[in-house]
Amino acid sequence: MRGGISFRSMLGPALVLSLLLSAAPAVAQSPDAAEAPAAQHAGPPASPTPAAAAAASPDTSEIRLTLPHDLSPWGMFVSADVVVKAVMIGLAFASVLTWTVWLAKSLELMVARRALRAAIAMLDAARGWTDAAGRLVDHREAGAMIRAADEELRLSADALLAEGVKERVASRLERLEAAAGRRMIRGTGLLATVGATAPFVGLFGTVWGIMNSFIGISKQHTTNLAVVAPGIAEALLATALGLVAAIPAVVMYNLFSRWNAGYRALQGDAAAAILRLISRDLDRGAFDSRAAERRRVVNAAE
Repeated sequence: MRGGISFRSMLGPALVLSLLLSAAPAVAQSPDAAEAPAAQHAGPPASPTPAAAAAASPDTSEIRLTLPHDLSPWGMFVSADVVVKAVMIGLAFASVLTWTVWLAKSLELMVARRALRAAIAMLDAARGWTDAAGRLVDHREAGAMIRAADEELRLSADALLAEGVKERVASRLERLEAAAGRRMIRGTGLLATVGATAPFVGLFGTVWGIMNSFIGISKQHTTNLAVVAPGIAEALLATALGLVAAIPAVVMYNLFSRWNAGYRALQGDAAAAILRLISRDLDRGAFDSRAAERRRVVNAAE
């Protein structure tokens, strides 16, 4: 009995010790493992605040600040690149020159055509060459032709053939007519130059403005319309100015070409009227007395 009681008394504490050792690992677990179930029941993480979201997102305020607030033509010009500004100023200057030439040549042609019509009427109403030469020798348009014809008649006073005199007078008048046409068309070559080159100059400004748009895209790393709008706006303005300068220049050049043709036709009418008077007086022998008087004066001087 004493041995059995001693065995049972030793078996109880051993069982208690073994139970404590088996429960110890569960008690000695890490805090992260203990908090994991609590984290699962805590729900999803809270959404970031607006300030944190603005800090994490790319800053678009700088893009808005660099955009022009005025997209009127003047605002687009002010915000344009230096090269595009130079193109716009050149096209505007060409347009001003075009309208200046139009105003000056229109007034000049108007006055010249009116004077030539009056001179032709006076030549048609004259009774003879002496009458016409006395009234039109200082005329604005026909005076040069009158003086040239009278000079040729003076030099041909001793000529025997009237046809030769008329041919020489006609030659002088033809040269004067060509010179008057060249004088009247002077300055209109600028219109042809502007009409031919202004569209291409505006196209250069357009290409430069589009290049600026691509540069803005590369700097901001975005294809937002707010980034490319300034470059596109200045490009379209350069194109518009090129057309504004070119279209009136072409129309005015064609108009002046027709007006100059009409002016030269009036010059031809005046020359024809002068030749008719000279031919009529040659047939009448009106210049014979003048030739005899000149010969008498020359002989007396000798």
